[in-house]
Amino acid sequence: MPPPPTKPTSKNPPPQSQTEYQAIAAKFAAAKRAKEAQDAAKARTAGVAKAAGGEAIEKDRVSLADKQRAALEARRKSNFEARWLWTVGFWVWLLLIHVAGIAYFTSGFLLTRLMLDEKSVCDAPPTLNTSTNGVVDILPNWKGKGTVDGGCWHPKTFERAVVVVIDALRYDFTVPAKDDAPFHNAFPFMYDTALASPNNAVLRPFIADPPTTTLQRLKGLTTGTLPTFVDVGSSFAGTAIEEDNLLMQLRDAGKRIVHLGDDTWESLFPGYFQASLSRAYDSFNVWDLHTVDNGVIEHMFPLMKRKGDWDVVVAHLLGVDHAGHRYGPDHPEMAKKLQQMNTFIKDLASNIDDDTLLIVMGDHGMDSKGDHGGESEDEVEAALWMYSPKPVFGRTKPEYVTPPATAKTRPANQIDLVPTLALLMGIPIPYNNLGHPIEEAFVGPRGTAWDRLAAAERMAAAGIKRYQTSYFSARGIEQATTPGSPADLWDKAEALVPKGKVKKGHSWESVFLAYAEYQRETLDHSKSLWARFDVKNMVIGISIMASGVIALLVYINKRTEDDDVLVIEDSELDHAEKSLELQGITADEGQTLEKRLFRAAMLGALPGIFGGLLQSYLSGNGDWYRGSAIGALTSAATVLVALYDAEGPSFNVLPTTLWGWMAVVFTISQSIGFASNSYTIWEDSIQLFMMTTFGLVAAFSAFRMESLPDRFMTIYHSILFVLLGRLASFSKLCREEQMPYCTSTYYASATSSTSAPWQLAIPFIAAVILPSIIKAYLTPSKSYEGLAPAWIGYVFRAGLFFSAIYWVLDAADNGNWLSSLSSSLSSYLPSSASDTLSSLPPLPEKALKALSVYTAQVILGLALVAGSTAFVWAPPCISIVTTALRSPKTAADPLAAIPGAQTAQVTVLGYGNAHGARYLLLPLNFFVALFLLTKPMGAGALALTLWQSLSLLEILDLLNLPIGSNPIGPILLALLGQNAFFKTGHQAVLSSIQWDSAFIPLYSIKYPWSPLLVILNTFAGQILATILLPMLVLWKSGPKRRGILGSVSRALGVFVAFYATQALASMMWAGHLRRHLMLYRVFSPRFMTAAVTLLVVDVVAVVVGLAGVRVNVMSVAEVFGWAD
Repeated sequence: MPPPPTKPTSKNPPPQSQTEYQAIAAKFAAAKRAKEAQDAAKARTAGVAKAAGGEAIEKDRVSLADKQRAALEARRKSNFEARWLWTVGFWVWLLLIHVAGIAYFTSGFLLTRLMLDEKSVCDAPPTLNTSTNGVVDILPNWKGKGTVDGGCWHPKTFERAVVVVIDALRYDFTVPAKDDAPFHNAFPFMYDTALASPNNAVLRPFIADPPTTTLQRLKGLTTGTLPTFVDVGSSFAGTAIEEDNLLMQLRDAGKRIVHLGDDTWESLFPGYFQASLSRAYDSFNVWDLHTVDNGVIEHMFPLMKRKGDWDVVVAHLLGVDHAGHRYGPDHPEMAKKLQQMNTFIKDLASNIDDDTLLIVMGDHGMDSKGDHGGESEDEVEAALWMYSPKPVFGRTKPEYVTPPATAKTRPANQIDLVPTLALLMGIPIPYNNLGHPIEEAFVGPRGTAWDRLAAAERMAAAGIKRYQTSYFSARGIEQATTPGSPADLWDKAEALVPKGKVKKGHSWESVFLAYAEYQRETLDHSKSLWARFDVKNMVIGISIMASGVIALLVYINKRTEDDDVLVIEDSELDHAEKSLELQGITADEGQTLEKRLFRAAMLGALPGIFGGLLQSYLSGNGDWYRGSAIGALTSAATVLVALYDAEGPSFNVLPTTLWGWMAVVFTISQSIGFASNSYTIWEDSIQLFMMTTFGLVAAFSAFRMESLPDRFMTIYHSILFVLLGRLASFSKLCREEQMPYCTSTYYASATSSTSAPWQLAIPFIAAVILPSIIKAYLTPSKSYEGLAPAWIGYVFRAGLFFSAIYWVLDAADNGNWLSSLSSSLSSYLPSSASDTLSSLPPLPEKALKALSVYTAQVILGLALVAGSTAFVWAPPCISIVTTALRSPKTAADPLAAIPGAQTAQVTVLGYGNAHGARYLLLPLNFFVALFLLTKPMGAGALALTLWQSLSLLEILDLLNLPIGSNPIGPILLALLGQNAFFKTGHQAVLSSIQWDSAFIPLYSIKYPWSPLLVILNTFAGQILATILLPMLVLWKSGPKRRGILGSVSRALGVFVAFYATQALASMMWAGHLRRHLMLYRVFSPRFMTAAVTLLVVDVVAVVVGLAGVRVNVMSVAEVFGWAD
């Protein structure tokens, strides 16, 4: 509800009537003419006549004064622009400090693995160098041994292979379930075949190693190695795999490879595929469920008739994954897509001959919302199905005939596919492989060929030992030989291999189990080996970030109560200063604090950078980037020295007011809390508690106010602030760790990624109410004038309304509303009308998508292009009113000699909020764009956040909490932005990223717009709060307020310090808890979220916030003159 009327601000009492701004020049001229006429009448009445020479002198004096005033205005404008540039320079320097700190910590924290250049060769099996008993092969010689035709290291089973990757095929999608979920019982063919024909097919859970992103999984599926977390950054721009891999071995063996589907394969394996037969499709358009799948199906079956043209086909279908991202698994579209896959695999299996192996697998799973990227059970549990028309597969135990009911039973690691496929196809196992053969493929149809299984297991284990030896040597690490170590287990397994003639009844099963145990232990050992962090880089990154935070806190402290003198709106003081400036007596405008700091930063950085480069050159280790770290540290040190020497108060560690303590407690408690996984998991609820605490304290503080209207208004806005926060909290997306104590409301259900029909009404409600609420906040200060009524009442409202229309179009497209509506109407209409309706041509395919894209593009153009243009050129939101006071009463009245003369009063409406009302247009423009890019439930939460921010401005104004002495305002605004992050459907986990936002105004991935759209969607709350930040200074500020730029910079310092402290704390705790069980599930994602948030805030603050302040101050100064 809009706030009740408030009393006029005490700073600048507003006048009582209104008119159009366009009349300002004419009315000022009329008032001036009336005044001149009045003066002339007085002169005639007194009988004073000016001589012609006196008039000329007076004109010259006036002309000189005008020139002096113009020069004064030009000088003040020039000084302001210089101060603004130095201020921007300081904040750009701080951004670079943050980038350096985060980059260095990341380089030491996100794990990397040394890639070896060695490659396996056909005629040199690993047992030649690793066997300790002289036995190279367990199996007797076979025909073509040591060749691709017969099998390099193991007898070849198949000539050809068809590998089908169904992206995000979760294991439970393929097994029967006793429920009606759309994603269950829609893909039964693979389970039924494995159960009915166990010698021809096998279905197993297929466990992915996190991170569960497609590119990382493809690396693991082809190399047999474990991906590292740093690879996530290359998910959108995969680089070619250069280490030994399956496709490299197939190519070197002369195999012809064909690729269909996801174009990620083309970037990973450039030049590997038959160009005339391969077909690649865009992989990131998650709105498109069918193009890739239909393309694969269309080209797959003609290939099955041309078996002489290929040896291996790799097909990667994306429809299931895209259905999950777009709708979630619990949606009819998912059932349709799984049914399509069921039909496709069934038809494909019927076209496979005895010499061809068919493999169907998922590269990862998906969570309850259809997303992936983390390490939850649903995300890592994929499915693997292998099929051959000839009886090849077996089971070591009768109970294994039935495929596992859940992925917890007998899972296979995804890297196990690498040695399995390599040995079945007769090629060498890639050099870096850590997997072991899947037993069903080698134990024989009867399940008794333990010698073949043991031979395959030993060959894979020997390759692992060879790789480990090379890796340890390259790293300079000594292998352990203690009991239970991989080396000890290898010796024990080798001791079980018989030399010479094998006795009948030898236990090959025990040999297999011994090598399998070696492989498992080695895999665990490799995981711990690659979990080695570069502590030195981590400490350097933390040190750089800490130095930046300290410098920022000292900078804030230098701009405290002493700067409040600058913001006093005193006409006498302003007149006195102008008089001195007209006489040539001016203050030293060139030595601002930011100028000193920027110069110190640059001078301090140069020695560090050159020193680092010199050290790199002399040491020859090539770490030239070390200079950036040394430069960042020396730069921060010189800035601290410059701050120490600068005028201002000494650094005060402890606050002196209740509000100061509250700001410190909110910031520190957040930072300390990141050491606890429980606190981090429930961070969204804790932030709501902090905001509620502030609202209640503000309400109780109102009882100390003497003015009854002020007391009432403070209590009203405080309670409203709390209620709005509680209302926004109904929008919630739960993370997996919060279950079952949390209920998601952001989507239609916990297993959906689409909005419920009732949620579509939320943007319409916001479009109707929000502009009126904003008007209610501007009206008391009479600042709903000038451009404000047209822009807020019409343009802003239209932007919100059409954003709501967009989401209706999107829902109609997702839910096939038109088809459903047509069917429903046909059932109610007479048969003739129904026939007429059915005869109408259908809408073109993707018509609704095209309409929604065009709608989104128009909205973004209106908000960001037209809105920014209007903001740059708009005058202040004021109006000029001229009120007639009286007419001449007697003949003796001086005005009587002038026909129609009368005295007049000129009133400026909106004068007391000239800065705030005009600047508000900028965050409103960006709000429209963010409103569009956020799903309906989040759009409502974002609207409530904007309303809360306006109430916060009123609370701070009523309680007289200036930025100079109370940091609570920026801290609360930062909390509002952080809270909006959670209420717009996000959590500090990778799987909550709403990738589909990249396609709201686009049909396909376009750089840099697609990543930018995802950033705007993900950090909408923090971006809105950053753009709103200058309002803490500009709200209720008249045109004569001084020191605006300095006050905004200090407010920005407090605001950024909140996010920088969070980033620093998350770094420290993630580094300290790097061996914690929840590191990659809780602490690492929280660090990455805090780091990216800080960088986004830094960039938005400079590019939008400070730039907006510059435009705003210059616009107001053009009308009212420069205040300083």
